[in-house]
Amino acid sequence: MLTLALIGDVMLGRGVDAALKNMQPHEMWGDVLPHLLQADLRIANLECALTRHGQPWTRSWKQYHFRADPGAVRFLQAARIDACSLANNHTLDFEERGLRDTLRTLDAAGIRHAGAGLDLKEAAAPALLEVHGASPCRVALLAFTDNQPDFAAGEQHPGTHYLEVSLDPDTMARVADAIAVVRAAGADWVVFSNHWGGNFIERPAPDFRRFAQRVIELGADVYYGHSAHLCQGIEIHQGKPILYDTGGFIDDYTVDPVLRNDHSCLFKLMFDQGRLRRIELLPVKLDVAQVALARDEEFGAIAARMEKLCAELGTRLERRADRLIHEPGP
Repeated sequence: MLTLALIGDVMLGRGVDAALKNMQPHEMWGDVLPHLLQADLRIANLECALTRHGQPWTRSWKQYHFRADPGAVRFLQAARIDACSLANNHTLDFEERGLRDTLRTLDAAGIRHAGAGLDLKEAAAPALLEVHGASPCRVALLAFTDNQPDFAAGEQHPGTHYLEVSLDPDTMARVADAIAVVRAAGADWVVFSNHWGGNFIERPAPDFRRFAQRVIELGADVYYGHSAHLCQGIEIHQGKPILYDTGGFIDDYTVDPVLRNDHSCLFKLMFDQGRLRRIELLPVKLDVAQVALARDEEFGAIAARMEKLCAELGTRLERRADRLIHEPGP
């Protein structure tokens, strides 16, 4: 049995960076930490640069620039984050030097990464994660983004692994080739991470759904979306999970009183004997630089919202104690 824990956006800059100076690493994760540690692998979208470089991106207009002191990597280590997606619209917020610092910091901490690099080949390279123990296997993380095209890596310059959301044959060929490469490298499971679309969108658009379904048809085992700052519904396509958006997890963002971007989930996927066996969603409440399991009315509100959004996509969730569960049929 493989248990994979996926969390959405982890933004360690700005107010979070300030708060971390007075916190111990385990405090950021609160009572969610034991649930993270129970998984075999943990993957996050790191939505900031880890750098002390103070020059922000100026080659195009950008409203927000996020960076954290490289020492903040200790907080990722406390949750034993195995890999981060860097394919997003904040990885180059502090220029190429900020990206280089981020890569060095993660490498020194033993945290794998995918989705950004010193050239296009490196940005497109997967993170290959080994699971040891009774059921050893290899999990590949492929990371893409359709955000911030001016951050895109080139043949000879650093950047992110940019990919438009499109069913264009050339785009689909890139996806198919990426999956084929990691299969050839021995990947038993392929996680396709995509930082896509805009903020505060509750449901995937029809073209996004068609794109994600096609990625599954091309051989990915998990579609792992993020960017909306809100959890969207889950669809099971050809027996495999599409997490259209995994929401936020660590940040300092202003809370929308209607959309409640401070409500999110920890997504745990269980696989065995070559297929998905179970999905668990643990509702969580976000505060500045902290996450905690949702309780009472907040648990009920998150549960009701996710039940509705998943049902719209044909996925039934069942409430059990502190979590929501989906168990595919035989």
